[in-house]
Amino acid sequence: MRNSKFLYLFLVVTTWVYAQKQITIDQIYRGYFRTENLEELQVLHKSNTYAVLEEEGSGMSINLYDFATRKKIETIFGTAAFPETKAGIDGFQFSEDDKYILITAGSTPIYRHSFLARYFLYDTVSKQLTAITQDLIQEPQLSPDGSKICFARENNLYLFDVRSKAVSAITTDGVKNKIINGITDWVYEEEFAFVKAYQWSTDSKTIGFIRFDETEVPEFTMNVYGQNLYPGNETFKYPKAGEANAKVSLHLFDVAQQATKKVDLSAYNDFYIPRIKWSADARFLSVQILNRHQNKLDFYFVDAQTAEKKLLFSETDKAYIDITDNLTFISKNRFIWSSEKDGFNHLYLYGSDGKLINQITQGNWEVTAYYGFDEKTKRVFYQSTEEGSINRTISSIGIDGKNRKKLSQQVGTNGATFSPVFTHFISNFHDSATPPQVSLNDAVTGKSIQVLLRNEALRSRVAEFKMPEKVFMTVKSADGQDLNAWMVKPTDFDAKKKYPLFMYQYSGPGSQQVSNSWNDYDDYWFKMLAQQGYIVVCVDGRGTGFKGAAFKKCTQGDLGNLEVQDQIFAAKSLAKFDYIDANRIGIFGWSYGGFMSANCLLKGSDIFKMAIAVAPVTNWRFYDTIYTERYLTTPQENAKGYDDNSPINFVKQLKGKFLLVHGTADDNVHVQNSMRMIEALVQANKQFDWAIYPDKNHGIYGGMTRIQLYNKMTDFIKNNL
Repeated sequence: MRNSKFLYLFLVVTTWVYAQKQITIDQIYRGYFRTENLEELQVLHKSNTYAVLEEEGSGMSINLYDFATRKKIETIFGTAAFPETKAGIDGFQFSEDDKYILITAGSTPIYRHSFLARYFLYDTVSKQLTAITQDLIQEPQLSPDGSKICFARENNLYLFDVRSKAVSAITTDGVKNKIINGITDWVYEEEFAFVKAYQWSTDSKTIGFIRFDETEVPEFTMNVYGQNLYPGNETFKYPKAGEANAKVSLHLFDVAQQATKKVDLSAYNDFYIPRIKWSADARFLSVQILNRHQNKLDFYFVDAQTAEKKLLFSETDKAYIDITDNLTFISKNRFIWSSEKDGFNHLYLYGSDGKLINQITQGNWEVTAYYGFDEKTKRVFYQSTEEGSINRTISSIGIDGKNRKKLSQQVGTNGATFSPVFTHFISNFHDSATPPQVSLNDAVTGKSIQVLLRNEALRSRVAEFKMPEKVFMTVKSADGQDLNAWMVKPTDFDAKKKYPLFMYQYSGPGSQQVSNSWNDYDDYWFKMLAQQGYIVVCVDGRGTGFKGAAFKKCTQGDLGNLEVQDQIFAAKSLAKFDYIDANRIGIFGWSYGGFMSANCLLKGSDIFKMAIAVAPVTNWRFYDTIYTERYLTTPQENAKGYDDNSPINFVKQLKGKFLLVHGTADDNVHVQNSMRMIEALVQANKQFDWAIYPDKNHGIYGGMTRIQLYNKMTDFIKNNL
């Protein structure tokens, strides 16, 4: 009996100690908390099936599954059988008839979205694998009829004939830093978030593409230190605010005639082409033309035979128009389009003549993703903020705007991939307390049919720790608006004690950091800090997204003013809590968040005692045209909006402790920002800390970099907060 009691006591004590396991930076950034998901999930076009990329033995396989039963049908492709791919594959895409698979291998990144890779064409019938070319290429795409592949190489477009294996040139004038055909330039890729600037017509007869003439765009050069005796450099075209953009033009390539026509856009001056897409009628290419201020968008149909264009409609906004991919053509060449014109992002149905038929969704919430339209049932499937701006809900609705039905089963972050016939969908659910759960669901009722993945291994790893809970709340802005926020308290929180407060934010226009979703890497870092005695808070201030256009666009023309006011006001409000030490409040942010944290320390020196700014914009004059001018217009038009909120101009106000971090190979927010900030601080005779990471880009990662960086930031917090 005494032995049993001793054993019980031993188990209780050891279990308690085990549950107190501390999170470490090594664990976070070596992948200990990595989530599991279905990799490279692709829906086939001609059958009610989907394919995923899975590791099997020492190789990788593309496996096909039935949507209705979730049973594995077959292994379509395995790297073990093809020596060319034994090193692994990065992705794949099916042809429209599902006969061919375009396989990606050996990807080498260029910028945020772009990369070079080797590509192979796999014939699922003959079981033959063919290299498209031995060169590294970009953005190949099969024609809808599967007869040809268009791809980009060294700024030109080419055609690969599937039957003859012959390669022919579509363009020949491409030159680095001068002319780009069919691939976006740096600023389009970064700010309009696409790389492939060409499209096949639905009948495979025509390719529409955008040509970029970068000749007049100023160049930016980054030093590359590398391992050689002498450093090199990388020079590319980067249009800073107020400078010349690439001149864009639109072209139509006739595949049979091997001839190209130019679309007449001479009526426009200094404009963008943020999207092109072929309509359901193969004769017409839809084109979006956006003015430089980005507050007027014209939507055209261009005739592939004549290159003549017809204006279908225009949209204007007092601030700016966000570009999305929510454009879908359906029967009779009608189309579904998203717009913020009623104050929230919603879906609209237009006729082929560009006239509005009806608004599909409406309410004081936002459509955040469009999943598709079922022609048979006349239902539209989408994701939204119907259950609150921090959550994502999956729903369906009639195309007439009636009979809206919620399909997701839990409140949190829900995502979906629908089957080709919209009978089922694969649901991906997670919230702040639940790692991603993947299930097969009925698309009519939304009910789960079968759980595919629970992340049980991750659950077990997380259970080793006494993880602090993320609690959602709201705080007030200076003008009385409710701002979404979350708080993480120490695991042994005692309301009678005083704790230092560490604030995190990003704050950029339309962004969101306060969401009911599973942890990212930084969340584990915040929880680690909470385990060590800090209260961590994140506040999404005015200008952030998913609460309507008015809330998002209130910072227009004055970036960094209201947002900084909100962080300072929130810090002062939180400082009144009995358990927060008002003399120990710090703030951290990366990129736009770094711009914000620097500003908060300088303009809120009475409340913030320390700040960490990673890869910050320190003067908006140094940043690119599309992003900066969208919110501030040009420096020539709005010098005050640029200068009043750039931290580089307020260094004399520095009182607290400041850590400034940047990578020298940051092609996005150039290290120039931090170098100029450093010089300004030096000349103001201000003491501060800084860290420069050689040859690291905007993400500052690679090897031990993240671990070293986060240890540095942790030590800075401990020493100064």
